[in-house]
Amino acid sequence: MELSFGPEYESFRDEVRDFITKHKDQQAPSGAGSDAGKSWQKTLIEAGYTARTIPKEYGGFGAEPDMVKSRIINEEFATARMPGGLGGQGISMLIPTLLELGTDEQKEQFIKPTLHGEMVWCQGYSEPGAGSDLASLRTSAVLDGDEWVINGSKIWTSTAHLAHWMFCLVRTEPDAPKHNGISFLLLRMDTPGIEIRPLVDMTMNANFNEVFFTDVRVPKDQIVGRRGQGWQVANAILGHERDSLADPNASLTRLNSLIDLMKTETLGGERLIDNPLYRERLMKIQGRAMAMRYNDMHVLSSRLNKDQEAPLARMITKLQGTELRHELEALAIDAMGEVGLSFGSNPYLRGGGSWQYQFMYFLGLIIGGGTNQIQKNIISERGLGMPKEPKIEK
Repeated sequence: MELSFGPEYESFRDEVRDFITKHKDQQAPSGAGSDAGKSWQKTLIEAGYTARTIPKEYGGFGAEPDMVKSRIINEEFATARMPGGLGGQGISMLIPTLLELGTDEQKEQFIKPTLHGEMVWCQGYSEPGAGSDLASLRTSAVLDGDEWVINGSKIWTSTAHLAHWMFCLVRTEPDAPKHNGISFLLLRMDTPGIEIRPLVDMTMNANFNEVFFTDVRVPKDQIVGRRGQGWQVANAILGHERDSLADPNASLTRLNSLIDLMKTETLGGERLIDNPLYRERLMKIQGRAMAMRYNDMHVLSSRLNKDQEAPLARMITKLQGTELRHELEALAIDAMGEVGLSFGSNPYLRGGGSWQYQFMYFLGLIIGGGTNQIQKNIISERGLGMPKEPKIEK
């Protein structure tokens, strides 16, 4: 049985491998706004290995969609443990939303600088009292002439301390039903009246923030979609967020690093990769990582063929992917024994402490972006058509 993609695609795979070999020393992590990250992003875009299908007029490579080539790029970069393009909320969430719903002026203004790492974004969604029930948000925006005047606060705002811009949900129609009175605004983070306060998370870093708005003025044309219909925009972007929180290609890269770790760590003189109990745990994780890769192909196929919707395949990505990564990092910590409990400046740390950091980070993501308990409800009700959870009367 012939299981290869065929000569054309195998030739393309050779091109990707050749690129990786030639540029191994140029790679840079996808940190927000770093010069090295922006330079690496530019190299990848020019080669067509990131932003592959984004039109050239917006700073992308401009290729026709091809699911197999996208899969080959992801596989080869993951196998080589080579970072792909820049990530972040602007690139993974806002750009696809603007391509779908933004005006020509908004596409021209925001997509290219965001894609090239010159414009970093954060997301203003959750509020105190409006997390899983996001439509209950109360941050208000009142139109005053040619400007929106914003008052209120947001919480759990990732990278707000680094961002140049925010995309933000605000209530513009206070008397409308809660899902209908919301608008989606874009605003600069250096606008007068914005205050940012850091929140330290389980990784011991301030990745989250509180953001407060006091009479913040934003030009009225910095709205995506129509006034009062921001919930539709929010749903589009939430789909992109849940996809980005559990990238199966990043999981494959991490899995390869875990396998290498288990080949060097020993227990009683035996490599952990040869220990049947540890090997069984590894194989279960490996099988789940493979399943997530094929689910990703299903999702990608549905995007390229609008007649083949795959809502259920997209719904499980965040749920399965975040739990997979948390278990993967946990196995690495167990494999290191007592060294796995070290942190900070401990001289025995493996991988700069990344295993411990990612273990806590993905525990947070099981909660963030919509808790996995809420995600199970979404899957059962919207994906499987099961009866809705009973609502208790107030």
